[in-house]
Amino acid sequence: MGILLTLASWLLIAVVLAGALPLIAAAYEYAAVPVHSVRNHYRQAAPRFPRTAVVIAAWNEEAVIGTTVERFMKLEYPRASLRVIVVDDASTDRTPDVLQAKAEQYPGRVFHLRRERGGEGKAAALNHGLEFILSDDWAEAVLIGDADPIYEPRALRELAMHLADPAVGAVTAYIKEGSRGKQANFLTKFIAYEYVTGQAAARRSQNVLGFMQCLAGGAQMHSRENIEALGGRIDNSTLAEDTITTFETQLRGRKTLFEPHAVVWAEEPGSIRALWKQRLRWARGNVQLTRRYRYLWFRRQPGNRLGGPTFGLLWFSLLLQPFFMIGGSVSLLVLYYFVNTGLAWRAFGILWLANAMCYLYCTAYTLLIDTEVARCAWVQAIMFAGVVNLTVMAAAVVTGPMHALAVTLAGAVGLTITKSWVIGSVIFLYVWQAGSMAVAMLAMFAEGRRGGWLLSRMLLYISGYGALMCAVTLGSYVKELTGAEARWDKTEKTGKVEASV
Repeated sequence: MGILLTLASWLLIAVVLAGALPLIAAAYEYAAVPVHSVRNHYRQAAPRFPRTAVVIAAWNEEAVIGTTVERFMKLEYPRASLRVIVVDDASTDRTPDVLQAKAEQYPGRVFHLRRERGGEGKAAALNHGLEFILSDDWAEAVLIGDADPIYEPRALRELAMHLADPAVGAVTAYIKEGSRGKQANFLTKFIAYEYVTGQAAARRSQNVLGFMQCLAGGAQMHSRENIEALGGRIDNSTLAEDTITTFETQLRGRKTLFEPHAVVWAEEPGSIRALWKQRLRWARGNVQLTRRYRYLWFRRQPGNRLGGPTFGLLWFSLLLQPFFMIGGSVSLLVLYYFVNTGLAWRAFGILWLANAMCYLYCTAYTLLIDTEVARCAWVQAIMFAGVVNLTVMAAAVVTGPMHALAVTLAGAVGLTITKSWVIGSVIFLYVWQAGSMAVAMLAMFAEGRRGGWLLSRMLLYISGYGALMCAVTLGSYVKELTGAEARWDKTEKTGKVEASV
């Protein structure tokens, strides 16, 4: 019986400590970022201007599509080597009129393709454009874009130089959240900071590690040979068409790269509900893709680095993070009530000490990587984990002073810290790992209520933006397990990026 209890205790402790895995994996990934200064692709790159066809899927984009086309026409790229093909996916607004006007303004350079039957998703619309592009031999490269991003003038040439190496199949750009000034709100600042972590940092690291998890859906440049090797079309069997394209490119022996100097500004959701809808689609696509490539995980592949231990660690540490959080809360409660309260507290302390060190390292590094984002979103960077988690991490690092502060604050409001208060606080902290996701979801539900803008903001700062993303991932599993309809819901664009970039 004693042996079984010991084994159960160690198993519960392991589940608790697994909660630190996502931040440990992030810190490991960040450790590779400075190596990018010496281990990169620039020695194989060279100035090159392949004839490039930009293909864009557009549905009801009258607010942004004209500006997008106009900005492409003004890129620092040879005019004779650039064409823009916009696939109008049966739009019901003025999108066809705007595109027809642009096609007439730039004959032979802008093409408007109309689909009379739409609603089949972005990949289906892109494939309509790819069929047109590949029908002759003009295009040497294809840039897959979205209807709203604004490319900086040199972005396309920064991407194209990597295609001088025939081993490269595709290159992706650095997508930045484009809201500025009055157009920005607390949520878009969270997203701006998130994009630094997920792109400027993580994708630099992936350049070093020799694999790419995902090419940005709105800014990926492919060689013609790579598109043809993919069958001349984008896979539309899941909601993660951009990630499948990334995987298949590498599985066929071609490199995928991130170019941090090719900056593209994009409009991102300004409400929690809109963000939830967008990220639920992304997360569900990743769940579908994980099942599709089940033969790949933690198995080294010939000719590429997909599927190896490092790739698997980085992929699953995020995909399984909601379960780490739920499992950690349940394990702590079991340890506390049925095994050993002291053991539960020690496991909890180790978990949050590890989280605190990794979080401090990653946050400080992220703010140094993109100082422009740091200046406007430093509050959101600090609050990314939420008020409660920040307090717990501070207590794990400086336990004595935090305890003294708690006693002082309690005394200042006339409270005496009793044993019941201590027990209640401990249980709250143990449950919080899972509970933070519920609080983040409450922020979304509160948003549409009267006066909800303030309550939703407070709840998100308390729970943390990270908890919201974990809740989205958990929701994607629920959607997939219940067989909910897999729809490609477009994020509504307003054109506010043009006013701020």
